[in-house]
Amino acid sequence: MNMQPTLVPIALGERAPDFSLPALDGSGSVSLADFRGRNSLFLALFVGLWCPFCRRAIAQMAATAPQLQALGIETLGVVATELENARLYFKFRPSRLRIATDPTLSTHRAYGVPKPLPTPELMAALAETRVNPTGELAEPLPVRQAAEALAQLDGYIENQTDHADLERQWPQLKGQFLIDREGLVRWTHIECSEGLAGIGKFPSAQEIVAAAETALGREEGGSY
Repeated sequence: MNMQPTLVPIALGERAPDFSLPALDGSGSVSLADFRGRNSLFLALFVGLWCPFCRRAIAQMAATAPQLQALGIETLGVVATELENARLYFKFRPSRLRIATDPTLSTHRAYGVPKPLPTPELMAALAETRVNPTGELAEPLPVRQAAEALAQLDGYIENQTDHADLERQWPQLKGQFLIDREGLVRWTHIECSEGLAGIGKFPSAQEIVAAAETALGREEGGSY
């Protein structure tokens, strides 16, 4: 299925585009320059908090971050919503993951994370695609129904900002990148790179750690 992406993801070995985004923890802003020359970075680009798949991946990343930190790799999640909306969400669902906000998806565009065109062909294919990316559902469901079922499991109720984010962002894909401490991209994962059945799927902790060990390698001093 050709999803007719409007962007091409950044290639391995290319220099990662810099960014400066508001930090959820109140420290001001966080940028790629903060890590350059010091630590490698695992960067995950999500859409808004309306996305139940993203909410689950954020929780998984928070659990994976200590394993990466032990390898000298910092972790940053970028959530595509306004800072105050993110603060409201994480006030009730605290996370140890370092998070920045980017409601305009500028970082997604800089890193070439595709946003497919919602053509009639794509809409028809989505209607036929069934997913259960986290294994929480009794059986795979159509994408919209799967998202609604997970939201019900969460007890999550969208607010006006979530609705606006959804209308503006869908069907933006998500991406993850390993960036070495010199600022070069060493590994990437783009949602649906193998087809629509990959909607909502994120790399597991084991896959991320293995990618770090393979793509970055251990540098002098025991850090990556």
